[in-house]
Amino acid sequence: MSHVEAEKKKRGRPSRIDVDTIVGIARRILQEEGVAALSMRRVAKEVGTTPMALYHHVRDKDELLMLTLSGMAATVPRPELPDDPRERLLTVSVHMHGTLARMPWVVEVLSLGDLTDKGALWMVEEIIASCVACGLTPAQSVAAYRTIWHCVYGDLVFRQAMARRAEEPDRRRHFPDMITEADAEELPHMAALADRWLELTADYDVSTQLGAVIDGLLGQARRP
Repeated sequence: MSHVEAEKKKRGRPSRIDVDTIVGIARRILQEEGVAALSMRRVAKEVGTTPMALYHHVRDKDELLMLTLSGMAATVPRPELPDDPRERLLTVSVHMHGTLARMPWVVEVLSLGDLTDKGALWMVEEIIASCVACGLTPAQSVAAYRTIWHCVYGDLVFRQAMARRAEEPDRRRHFPDMITEADAEELPHMAALADRWLELTADYDVSTQLGAVIDGLLGQARRP
């Protein structure tokens, strides 16, 4: 190939891109830098194309985020589910927490609202079905799922925040250090526990606490 032909090829159409490449780059950005760093322009630049060309493959950022979520739940094997509906409910809830704990960036994407991996919806189905089997109405079962999800999501967000803070060893810790003996009258229990707070929260067991929440939710079935 002559020098002129080589230059023409270089200036010709950009190399072909595919959705798998786009999604792979988007996932890497999410994993390393978070949702705020992801944009169509950024992905296009890393793919080696223009934002306009990228829109031929992905409609918008929401669709790109949906594509990054797709298939993630399937990367974690499903647990063996017990027959007892209460135990089944707890097993699925703990599995949901454990799956997302492995994928912090997914938790951040889910915080945007109605984005999800369709392959993860079997967990929602199992939770609702187990609640119904335990005597809750469909409406109560959906509400119970939301409560369980809020517990799972809230714990994961808190853990991520604490992990980020732990990476700054020189950062001043405000809580529980802000509680002193002077607060004993207004905050008697917290003042008494302040010195042991870290010890008492260090062995927080998600399974035990979710079990307690689930028992409370299922108690609605026994109320007149």
